[in-house]
Amino acid sequence: MKVVGVTGGIGSGKTTVCQIFEHLNVPIYYADSRAKELMASNSDLKADIIKSFGEDSYTNGQLNRPYLAKLVFTSPEKLALLNSLVHPAVANDFEGWLEENDTVPYVLKEAAILFESGAYQDVNTSVLVIAPEDVRLQRVMKRDGSSKEEVLQRMKNQWTQERKAKLADHIINNDGTQLLIPQVLELHKKFSGK
Repeated sequence: MKVVGVTGGIGSGKTTVCQIFEHLNVPIYYADSRAKELMASNSDLKADIIKSFGEDSYTNGQLNRPYLAKLVFTSPEKLALLNSLVHPAVANDFEGWLEENDTVPYVLKEAAILFESGAYQDVNTSVLVIAPEDVRLQRVMKRDGSSKEEVLQRMKNQWTQERKAKLADHIINNDGTQLLIPQVLELHKKFSGK
């Protein structure tokens, strides 16, 4: 079974691309969503986060996202520390998920920081979803209700599309000038061998 990594900068549309693959019955592991779930449910991970970032990391047993976001998105060191705690838990969870989905030609692993984390080395091939920064900025502001400054701060913590493109095996353009479905179908044919 082939593991395909899908990534893209914030607002690039990687989730939309994955949803198209889902309609083709391709199993998708959403690493970022699973990371949030694990941060809420994995007691060892919760203990490590509290030890590293303080009791305010959780409120009434729930992850205090605004508190953590404020800490990590303004400090590359704190972001790296959080990632070093979360990534091993996600990697372990992914291995279990793979075993449950071992009857298909390929699966997708969607991860915002596939390249930054080095996880691209653990997939068979990678897909980068790209869109111009101004388009991505507008999408995220509309989707999250974030200010321009907040989105730019988050973008600053991710690698540029150009840097990611050097490592990507395949690129899907989601700037609105090319249809997404034909691009996905072409890759689906390649990955499934059909």
